[in-house]
Amino acid sequence: MNVYSDSSHSTIKYLKNMELNIRNLLIMTGDFNIHDSLWDPSYSFHSSTSDDLFAIADSFNLFLSFLTEQVPTRFSDNANDSNSVLDLMFLQCDSEEINSHVIHPDWRLTSDHASLTITIPIIEKHITTRKRTLIKNSVEEDDFVNEVIVSFSKVDTSNISSISDLDEIILSWADIVDWSWSKHSKFINITKRSKSWWNDKCSQDLANYRVIKSVESWKTFRKTVKLSKREFFDLKIQEIANKRHGPWELMNWVNKKKLPAIEIIQHNGSSCLELNDLWQVLYLSFNSAQFRSIDESILNECNLFSPMTWLKFSEEEFSHAIINCKDSSAPGPDKMSWGHLKCIIKDKSCLKNFICIANACFDLGHWPNHFKESKTIIIPKPNKSSYNSLKSFRPIVLLNTLGKLIEKVIGERLQFQVILNNFIHQSQLGGLKFKSTTDTGIALMHFIHTG
Repeated sequence: MNVYSDSSHSTIKYLKNMELNIRNLLIMTGDFNIHDSLWDPSYSFHSSTSDDLFAIADSFNLFLSFLTEQVPTRFSDNANDSNSVLDLMFLQCDSEEINSHVIHPDWRLTSDHASLTITIPIIEKHITTRKRTLIKNSVEEDDFVNEVIVSFSKVDTSNISSISDLDEIILSWADIVDWSWSKHSKFINITKRSKSWWNDKCSQDLANYRVIKSVESWKTFRKTVKLSKREFFDLKIQEIANKRHGPWELMNWVNKKKLPAIEIIQHNGSSCLELNDLWQVLYLSFNSAQFRSIDESILNECNLFSPMTWLKFSEEEFSHAIINCKDSSAPGPDKMSWGHLKCIIKDKSCLKNFICIANACFDLGHWPNHFKESKTIIIPKPNKSSYNSLKSFRPIVLLNTLGKLIEKVIGERLQFQVILNNFIHQSQLGGLKFKSTTDTGIALMHFIHTG
Protein backbone atom coordinates (compact mmCIF):
# COMPACT_ATOMS: atom_id res chain seq x y z
CA MET A 1 0.00 0.00 0.00
CA ASN A 2 1.40 3.44 -0.93
CA VAL A 3 0.25 6.61 0.84
CA TYR A 4 1.04 10.10 -0.46
CA SER A 5 -0.38 13.21 1.12
CA ASP A 6 0.32 16.92 1.49
CA SER A 7 -0.48 17.05 5.20
CA SER A 8 -0.11 14.76 8.17
CA HIS A 9 -3.75 15.15 9.25
CA SER A 10 -5.15 14.21 5.83
CA THR A 11 -2.84 11.17 5.82
CA ILE A 12 -4.13 9.94 9.19
CA LYS A 13 -7.74 10.63 8.14
CA TYR A 14 -7.20 8.64 4.95
CA LEU A 15 -5.72 5.72 6.89
CA LYS A 16 -8.58 5.69 9.40
CA ASN A 17 -11.12 5.58 6.57
CA MET A 18 -9.27 2.69 4.97
CA GLU A 19 -8.75 0.77 8.23
CA LEU A 20 -12.03 -1.16 8.02
CA ASN A 21 -11.50 -2.15 4.39
CA ILE A 22 -7.84 -3.26 4.41
CA ARG A 23 -6.97 -6.85 5.21
CA ASN A 24 -3.72 -8.81 4.96
CA LEU A 25 -1.62 -5.62 4.74
CA LEU A 26 2.08 -6.54 4.44
CA ILE A 27 3.73 -3.16 3.70
CA MET A 28 2.69 0.46 4.24
CA THR A 29 4.98 3.12 2.79
CA GLY A 30 4.85 6.67 1.47
CA ASP A 31 5.32 10.35 2.19
CA PHE A 32 3.45 10.79 5.49
CA ASN A 33 4.61 14.46 5.81
CA ILE A 34 5.03 14.15 9.59
CA HIS A 35 8.03 15.68 11.37
CA ASP A 36 9.02 13.76 14.49
CA SER A 37 12.15 13.16 16.51
CA LEU A 38 11.46 9.42 16.50
CA TRP A 39 12.73 9.04 12.93
CA ASP A 40 14.35 12.43 12.19
CA PRO A 41 17.43 13.24 14.36
CA SER A 42 17.44 16.84 13.11
CA TYR A 43 13.98 17.44 14.57
CA SER A 44 13.70 17.81 18.36
CA PHE A 45 9.92 17.53 18.92
CA HIS A 46 7.39 14.72 19.12
CA SER A 47 4.08 14.97 17.26
CA SER A 48 0.80 13.60 18.63
CA THR A 49 -0.14 12.69 15.08
CA SER A 50 2.65 10.11 15.18
CA ASP A 51 0.84 8.28 17.98
CA ASP A 52 -2.25 7.94 15.78
CA LEU A 53 -0.07 6.67 12.94
CA PHE A 54 1.56 4.05 15.18
CA ALA A 55 -1.84 2.94 16.49
CA ILE A 56 -3.17 2.42 12.97
CA ALA A 57 -0.02 0.56 11.89
CA ASP A 58 -0.21 -1.65 14.97
CA SER A 59 -3.82 -2.57 14.13
CA PHE A 60 -2.47 -3.97 10.84
CA ASN A 61 0.34 -5.80 12.69
CA LEU A 62 2.92 -3.45 11.15
CA PHE A 63 5.96 -1.76 12.73
CA LEU A 64 8.10 1.18 11.68
CA SER A 65 11.32 0.13 9.98
CA PHE A 66 14.24 2.03 11.58
CA LEU A 67 17.63 2.36 9.91
CA THR A 68 20.87 2.20 11.92
CA GLU A 69 22.14 5.31 10.13
CA GLN A 70 19.22 7.57 9.29
CA VAL A 71 19.42 9.31 5.92
CA PRO A 72 17.15 12.19 4.80
CA THR A 73 14.35 11.24 2.46
CA ARG A 74 13.23 14.74 1.53
CA PHE A 75 15.76 17.26 0.15
CA SER A 76 14.91 20.95 0.29
CA ASP A 77 15.39 23.23 -2.73
CA ASN A 78 16.03 26.15 -0.37
CA ALA A 79 19.56 26.31 0.98
CA ASN A 80 18.25 27.85 4.21
CA ASP A 81 16.01 24.84 4.97
CA SER A 82 17.44 21.58 6.25
CA ASN A 83 16.73 18.18 4.75
CA SER A 84 14.26 15.99 6.63
CA VAL A 85 12.83 12.49 6.98
CA LEU A 86 9.21 12.36 5.78
CA ASP A 87 9.07 9.08 3.87
CA LEU A 88 8.50 6.08 6.13
CA MET A 89 8.28 2.32 5.71
CA PHE A 90 6.03 0.13 7.88
CA LEU A 91 6.67 -3.62 7.59
CA GLN A 92 4.98 -6.72 8.93
CA CYS A 93 5.81 -7.75 12.48
CA ASP A 94 7.78 -10.95 13.12
CA SER A 95 8.77 -11.24 9.47
CA GLU A 96 12.15 -12.87 8.95
CA GLU A 97 12.40 -12.05 5.23
CA ILE A 98 10.95 -8.52 4.99
CA ASN A 99 12.40 -6.71 8.03
CA SER A 100 14.31 -3.66 6.72
CA HIS A 101 14.42 -1.13 3.92
CA VAL A 102 17.06 0.93 2.11
CA ILE A 103 17.06 4.65 1.20
CA HIS A 104 18.65 5.67 -2.13
CA PRO A 105 19.34 9.44 -2.23
CA ASP A 106 21.30 9.10 -5.50
CA TRP A 107 18.23 7.76 -7.32
CA ARG A 108 16.07 10.85 -6.88
CA LEU A 109 17.36 12.74 -9.98
CA THR A 110 15.13 15.86 -10.25
CA SER A 111 12.76 14.77 -7.49
CA ASP A 112 12.99 16.18 -3.98
CA HIS A 113 12.29 12.76 -2.42
CA ALA A 114 14.63 9.78 -2.23
CA SER A 115 13.56 6.30 -3.25
CA LEU A 116 12.83 3.64 -0.61
CA THR A 117 13.24 -0.05 -1.47
CA ILE A 118 12.84 -3.41 0.22
CA THR A 119 14.09 -6.82 -0.88
CA ILE A 120 11.41 -9.50 -1.19
CA PRO A 121 12.91 -13.00 -1.41
CA ILE A 122 11.24 -15.25 -3.98
CA ILE A 123 11.91 -18.94 -3.45
CA GLU A 124 12.20 -20.94 -6.63
CA LYS A 125 9.65 -23.73 -6.62
CA HIS A 126 9.53 -26.52 -9.12
CA ILE A 127 6.06 -26.90 -10.59
CA THR A 128 5.58 -30.27 -12.21
CA THR A 129 4.51 -29.93 -15.84
CA ARG A 130 4.78 -33.64 -16.64
CA LYS A 131 3.01 -36.61 -15.17
CA ARG A 132 2.66 -40.31 -15.83
CA THR A 133 -0.70 -41.46 -17.09
CA LEU A 134 -2.49 -44.18 -19.01
CA ILE A 135 -4.54 -42.87 -21.89
CA LYS A 136 -8.10 -44.13 -21.59
CA ASN A 137 -9.12 -46.78 -24.16
CA SER A 138 -5.55 -46.99 -25.46
CA VAL A 139 -3.42 -50.02 -26.31
CA GLU A 140 -1.21 -49.27 -23.31
CA GLU A 141 -4.22 -49.44 -20.97
CA ASP A 142 -5.23 -52.83 -22.36
CA ASP A 143 -1.66 -54.12 -21.98
CA PHE A 144 -1.58 -52.86 -18.37
CA VAL A 145 -4.77 -54.72 -17.45
CA ASN A 146 -3.74 -57.90 -19.24
CA GLU A 147 -0.34 -57.97 -17.57
CA VAL A 148 -1.88 -57.52 -14.11
CA ILE A 149 -4.26 -60.40 -14.83
CA VAL A 150 -1.48 -62.73 -16.01
CA SER A 151 0.82 -61.90 -13.08
CA PHE A 152 -1.75 -61.94 -10.27
CA SER A 153 -3.47 -65.12 -11.47
CA LYS A 154 -0.21 -66.96 -10.75
CA VAL A 155 -0.16 -65.89 -7.08
CA ASP A 156 -1.11 -68.71 -4.70
CA THR A 157 -3.69 -67.52 -2.13
CA SER A 158 -5.10 -70.92 -1.17
CA ASN A 159 -3.21 -71.21 2.13
CA ILE A 160 -3.17 -67.88 3.99
CA SER A 161 -2.60 -69.05 7.56
CA SER A 162 -1.00 -66.00 9.19
CA ILE A 163 -0.99 -62.23 9.10
CA SER A 164 2.49 -62.22 7.58
CA ASP A 165 1.24 -64.43 4.72
CA LEU A 166 -1.65 -62.05 4.11
CA ASP A 167 0.60 -58.97 4.13
CA GLU A 168 3.03 -60.68 1.76
CA ILE A 169 0.28 -61.44 -0.76
CA ILE A 170 -1.09 -57.90 -0.55
CA LEU A 171 2.45 -56.60 -1.10
CA SER A 172 2.73 -58.85 -4.16
CA TRP A 173 -0.50 -57.39 -5.53
CA ALA A 174 0.76 -53.83 -4.93
CA ASP A 175 4.09 -54.58 -6.60
CA ILE A 176 2.39 -56.13 -9.64
CA VAL A 177 0.12 -53.12 -10.12
CA ASP A 178 2.93 -50.61 -9.57
CA TRP A 179 5.36 -52.40 -11.89
CA SER A 180 2.78 -52.81 -14.66
CA TRP A 181 1.71 -49.17 -14.32
CA SER A 182 5.29 -47.92 -14.56
CA LYS A 183 5.92 -50.13 -17.58
CA HIS A 184 2.89 -49.14 -19.68
CA SER A 185 2.19 -45.57 -18.56
CA LYS A 186 3.92 -42.67 -20.25
CA PHE A 187 4.84 -39.09 -19.46
CA ILE A 188 2.64 -36.36 -20.85
CA ASN A 189 3.32 -32.64 -20.82
CA ILE A 190 0.71 -30.51 -19.06
CA THR A 191 0.21 -27.08 -20.62
CA LYS A 192 -2.57 -24.55 -20.81
CA ARG A 193 -3.17 -25.84 -24.34
CA SER A 194 -3.51 -29.50 -23.32
CA LYS A 195 -6.60 -31.06 -24.87
CA SER A 196 -8.33 -34.27 -23.88
CA TRP A 197 -9.24 -35.06 -27.46
CA TRP A 198 -5.62 -35.00 -28.67
CA ASN A 199 -4.33 -38.45 -29.67
CA ASP A 200 -1.30 -40.07 -31.26
CA LYS A 201 -2.69 -39.59 -34.79
CA CYS A 202 -2.80 -35.83 -34.19
CA SER A 203 0.81 -35.87 -33.00
CA GLN A 204 1.95 -37.87 -36.02
CA ASP A 205 0.24 -35.59 -38.55
CA LEU A 206 1.54 -32.49 -36.79
CA ALA A 207 5.09 -33.84 -36.83
CA ASN A 208 4.66 -34.73 -40.52
CA TYR A 209 3.54 -31.19 -41.32
CA ARG A 210 6.51 -29.67 -39.47
CA VAL A 211 8.87 -31.76 -41.61
CA ILE A 212 7.19 -31.33 -45.01
CA LYS A 213 5.53 -27.92 -44.44
CA SER A 214 3.20 -28.33 -47.39
CA VAL A 215 -0.40 -27.24 -47.81
CA GLU A 216 -1.56 -30.83 -48.20
CA SER A 217 0.11 -31.97 -44.97
CA TRP A 218 -1.50 -29.02 -43.17
CA LYS A 219 -4.95 -29.95 -44.52
CA THR A 220 -4.36 -33.56 -43.44
CA PHE A 221 -3.48 -32.40 -39.93
CA ARG A 222 -6.56 -30.15 -39.70
CA LYS A 223 -8.79 -32.98 -40.91
CA THR A 224 -7.32 -35.34 -38.28
CA VAL A 225 -7.94 -32.76 -35.54
CA LYS A 226 -11.53 -32.29 -36.67
CA LEU A 227 -12.24 -36.03 -36.69
CA SER A 228 -10.55 -36.51 -33.31
CA LYS A 229 -12.66 -33.77 -31.77
CA ARG A 230 -15.84 -35.19 -33.25
CA GLU A 231 -15.15 -38.73 -32.04
CA PHE A 232 -14.15 -37.55 -28.56
CA PHE A 233 -17.14 -35.29 -27.99
CA ASP A 234 -19.60 -37.76 -29.52
CA LEU A 235 -18.45 -40.31 -26.93
CA LYS A 236 -18.78 -37.70 -24.17
CA ILE A 237 -22.33 -36.87 -25.23
CA GLN A 238 -23.28 -40.54 -25.30
CA GLU A 239 -21.74 -41.12 -21.89
CA ILE A 240 -23.50 -38.15 -20.28
CA ALA A 241 -26.88 -38.68 -21.93
CA ASN A 242 -27.12 -42.49 -21.81
CA LYS A 243 -24.86 -43.83 -19.06
CA ARG A 244 -25.09 -41.01 -16.52
CA HIS A 245 -28.61 -40.01 -17.59
CA GLY A 246 -27.84 -36.33 -17.11
CA PRO A 247 -28.39 -34.48 -20.41
CA TRP A 248 -28.62 -31.20 -18.46
CA GLU A 249 -24.86 -31.46 -17.91
CA LEU A 250 -24.43 -30.54 -21.58
CA MET A 251 -26.00 -27.11 -20.98
CA ASN A 252 -24.00 -23.94 -20.26
CA TRP A 253 -26.05 -23.09 -17.19
CA VAL A 254 -24.66 -26.05 -15.23
CA ASN A 255 -21.00 -25.41 -16.05
CA LYS A 256 -18.53 -25.19 -13.19
CA LYS A 257 -18.20 -21.78 -11.60
CA LYS A 258 -14.93 -20.08 -12.46
CA LEU A 259 -12.88 -19.74 -9.29
CA PRO A 260 -10.88 -16.60 -8.46
CA ALA A 261 -7.18 -16.70 -9.29
CA ILE A 262 -6.29 -16.40 -5.60
CA GLU A 263 -8.29 -15.94 -2.43
CA ILE A 264 -6.78 -16.20 1.04
CA ILE A 265 -8.46 -18.59 3.49
CA GLN A 266 -9.72 -16.83 6.63
CA HIS A 267 -10.10 -18.57 10.00
CA ASN A 268 -11.23 -16.88 13.22
CA GLY A 269 -10.51 -13.47 11.74
CA SER A 270 -6.92 -14.24 10.71
CA SER A 271 -5.47 -15.17 7.33
CA CYS A 272 -3.73 -18.45 6.56
CA LEU A 273 -0.62 -17.15 4.81
CA GLU A 274 1.66 -20.09 5.55
CA LEU A 275 1.15 -23.70 4.48
CA ASN A 276 1.52 -24.90 8.06
CA ASP A 277 -1.23 -22.51 9.22
CA LEU A 278 -3.53 -23.75 6.48
CA TRP A 279 -2.88 -27.38 7.43
CA GLN A 280 -3.63 -26.71 11.12
CA VAL A 281 -6.91 -25.00 10.24
CA LEU A 282 -7.82 -27.85 7.88
CA TYR A 283 -7.04 -30.45 10.54
CA LEU A 284 -9.03 -28.65 13.25
CA SER A 285 -12.02 -28.10 10.96
CA PHE A 286 -12.42 -31.68 9.80
CA ASN A 287 -11.40 -33.36 13.07
CA SER A 288 -13.37 -31.22 15.49
CA ALA A 289 -15.05 -34.26 17.10
CA GLN A 290 -11.83 -36.20 17.68
CA PHE A 291 -11.53 -35.53 21.42
CA ARG A 292 -15.20 -35.35 22.31
CA SER A 293 -16.34 -37.74 25.01
CA ILE A 294 -18.64 -40.59 23.98
CA ASP A 295 -21.47 -41.88 26.15
CA GLU A 296 -21.19 -45.63 25.69
CA SER A 297 -23.92 -46.37 28.25
CA ILE A 298 -26.53 -45.97 25.51
CA LEU A 299 -25.38 -49.33 24.13
CA ASN A 300 -26.71 -50.99 27.28
CA GLU A 301 -30.25 -50.26 26.07
CA CYS A 302 -29.74 -52.36 22.91
CA ASN A 303 -31.12 -55.87 22.89
CA LEU A 304 -28.57 -58.68 22.78
CA PHE A 305 -28.82 -61.28 20.02
CA SER A 306 -27.12 -64.62 19.70
CA PRO A 307 -23.88 -64.63 17.63
CA MET A 308 -24.14 -65.45 13.95
CA THR A 309 -21.80 -67.47 11.79
CA TRP A 310 -19.96 -65.40 9.18
CA LEU A 311 -20.13 -67.24 5.86
CA LYS A 312 -17.42 -67.21 3.23
CA PHE A 313 -17.70 -64.68 0.43
CA SER A 314 -19.01 -65.74 -2.96
CA GLU A 315 -18.20 -64.74 -6.54
CA GLU A 316 -21.67 -63.26 -6.96
CA GLU A 317 -21.12 -60.84 -4.09
CA PHE A 318 -17.97 -59.41 -5.67
CA SER A 319 -19.45 -59.28 -9.17
CA HIS A 320 -22.61 -57.57 -7.92
CA ALA A 321 -20.76 -55.03 -5.74
CA ILE A 322 -18.60 -53.70 -8.58
CA ILE A 323 -21.34 -53.35 -11.22
CA ASN A 324 -22.52 -49.86 -10.20
CA CYS A 325 -19.03 -48.45 -9.55
CA LYS A 326 -18.36 -45.57 -11.95
CA ASP A 327 -15.35 -45.90 -14.21
CA SER A 328 -14.90 -42.12 -14.05
CA SER A 329 -14.21 -42.14 -10.29
CA ALA A 330 -10.79 -40.85 -9.30
CA PRO A 331 -8.33 -43.68 -8.51
CA GLY A 332 -6.49 -44.00 -5.22
CA PRO A 333 -2.75 -44.15 -4.56
CA ASP A 334 -2.50 -47.38 -6.62
CA LYS A 335 -3.73 -45.43 -9.71
CA MET A 336 -6.15 -48.24 -10.56
CA SER A 337 -9.67 -47.23 -11.58
CA TRP A 338 -12.90 -49.19 -11.23
CA GLY A 339 -12.80 -49.83 -14.98
CA HIS A 340 -9.46 -51.62 -14.62
CA LEU A 341 -10.67 -53.73 -11.70
CA LYS A 342 -13.86 -54.68 -13.58
CA CYS A 343 -11.72 -56.16 -16.34
CA ILE A 344 -9.43 -57.94 -13.86
CA ILE A 345 -12.29 -59.44 -11.86
CA LYS A 346 -13.68 -61.10 -15.00
CA ASP A 347 -10.73 -63.49 -14.82
CA LYS A 348 -11.79 -66.38 -12.56
CA SER A 349 -8.30 -66.92 -11.15
CA CYS A 350 -7.97 -63.27 -10.08
CA LEU A 351 -11.51 -63.25 -8.67
CA LYS A 352 -10.71 -66.38 -6.67
CA ASN A 353 -7.60 -64.71 -5.24
CA PHE A 354 -9.63 -61.61 -4.24
CA ILE A 355 -12.15 -63.81 -2.42
CA CYS A 356 -9.38 -65.68 -0.59
CA ILE A 357 -7.86 -62.35 0.51
CA ALA A 358 -11.23 -61.07 1.79
CA ASN A 359 -11.91 -64.29 3.70
CA ALA A 360 -8.40 -64.23 5.19
CA CYS A 361 -8.97 -60.65 6.45
CA PHE A 362 -11.97 -61.91 8.47
CA ASP A 363 -10.40 -65.17 9.61
CA LEU A 364 -7.24 -63.43 10.86
CA GLY A 365 -8.94 -60.24 12.06
CA HIS A 366 -6.42 -58.14 10.15
CA TRP A 367 -6.85 -55.27 7.67
CA PRO A 368 -3.62 -54.82 5.65
CA ASN A 369 -1.89 -51.44 5.65
CA HIS A 370 -2.10 -51.29 1.86
CA PHE A 371 -5.88 -50.93 2.16
CA LYS A 372 -5.45 -48.09 4.67
CA GLU A 373 -3.24 -45.97 2.42
CA SER A 374 -5.09 -42.92 1.18
CA LYS A 375 -4.64 -39.49 -0.26
CA THR A 376 -6.92 -36.56 0.49
CA ILE A 377 -7.93 -34.06 -2.17
CA ILE A 378 -9.60 -30.78 -1.26
CA ILE A 379 -12.17 -29.76 -3.88
CA PRO A 380 -14.29 -26.58 -3.93
CA LYS A 381 -18.03 -26.83 -3.43
CA PRO A 382 -19.88 -25.51 -6.49
CA ASN A 383 -21.64 -22.15 -6.77
CA LYS A 384 -20.24 -20.49 -3.65
CA SER A 385 -20.11 -16.69 -3.63
CA SER A 386 -16.72 -16.70 -1.88
CA TYR A 387 -13.99 -19.26 -1.31
CA ASN A 388 -12.18 -17.62 1.61
CA SER A 389 -13.37 -20.13 4.24
CA LEU A 390 -12.87 -23.86 4.62
CA LYS A 391 -16.64 -24.42 4.63
CA SER A 392 -16.53 -23.73 0.89
CA PHE A 393 -14.38 -26.82 0.34
CA ARG A 394 -14.90 -30.56 0.73
CA PRO A 395 -12.19 -33.16 1.48
CA ILE A 396 -12.30 -36.31 -0.66
CA VAL A 397 -10.39 -39.35 0.62
CA LEU A 398 -9.16 -41.74 -2.09
CA LEU A 399 -8.31 -45.30 -1.01
CA ASN A 400 -6.72 -48.13 -2.94
CA THR A 401 -9.30 -49.73 -5.22
CA LEU A 402 -9.07 -53.37 -4.11
CA GLY A 403 -9.59 -52.38 -0.46
CA LYS A 404 -12.64 -50.32 -1.44
CA LEU A 405 -14.11 -53.29 -3.32
CA ILE A 406 -13.78 -55.58 -0.30
CA GLU A 407 -15.34 -52.86 1.89
CA LYS A 408 -18.28 -52.65 -0.51
CA VAL A 409 -18.81 -56.40 -0.33
CA ILE A 410 -18.67 -56.28 3.48
CA GLY A 411 -21.13 -53.38 3.52
CA GLU A 412 -23.57 -55.24 1.31
CA ARG A 413 -23.32 -58.33 3.55
CA LEU A 414 -23.80 -56.35 6.79
CA GLN A 415 -26.80 -54.47 5.45
CA PHE A 416 -28.45 -57.68 4.34
CA GLN A 417 -27.83 -59.34 7.72
CA VAL A 418 -29.05 -56.45 9.88
CA ILE A 419 -32.25 -56.03 7.86
CA LEU A 420 -32.89 -59.77 7.73
CA ASN A 421 -32.65 -60.03 11.52
CA ASN A 422 -34.53 -56.78 12.29
CA PHE A 423 -31.50 -55.09 13.83
CA ILE A 424 -32.48 -51.72 12.31
CA HIS A 425 -35.51 -49.73 13.43
CA GLN A 426 -38.28 -49.27 10.88
CA SER A 427 -37.84 -45.49 11.01
CA GLN A 428 -34.20 -45.73 9.91
CA LEU A 429 -34.28 -44.82 6.21
CA GLY A 430 -30.95 -43.13 5.48
CA GLY A 431 -28.08 -45.13 4.00
CA LEU A 432 -30.21 -48.19 3.24
CA LYS A 433 -30.97 -49.76 -0.09
CA PHE A 434 -34.50 -49.67 -1.48
CA LYS A 435 -35.26 -46.69 0.78
CA SER A 436 -35.98 -43.46 -1.04
CA THR A 437 -37.04 -39.89 -0.35
CA THR A 438 -40.62 -41.03 -0.93
CA ASP A 439 -40.35 -43.43 2.01
CA THR A 440 -39.01 -40.62 4.19
CA GLY A 441 -41.88 -38.35 3.16
CA ILE A 442 -44.46 -41.04 3.93
CA ALA A 443 -42.93 -41.64 7.36
CA LEU A 444 -42.92 -37.89 8.08
CA MET A 445 -46.55 -37.50 7.05
CA HIS A 446 -47.45 -40.48 9.25
CA PHE A 447 -45.81 -38.85 12.28
CA ILE A 448 -47.63 -35.59 11.56
CA HIS A 449 -50.97 -37.34 11.10
CA THR A 450 -50.69 -39.40 14.27
CA GLY A 451 -49.56 -36.33 16.18
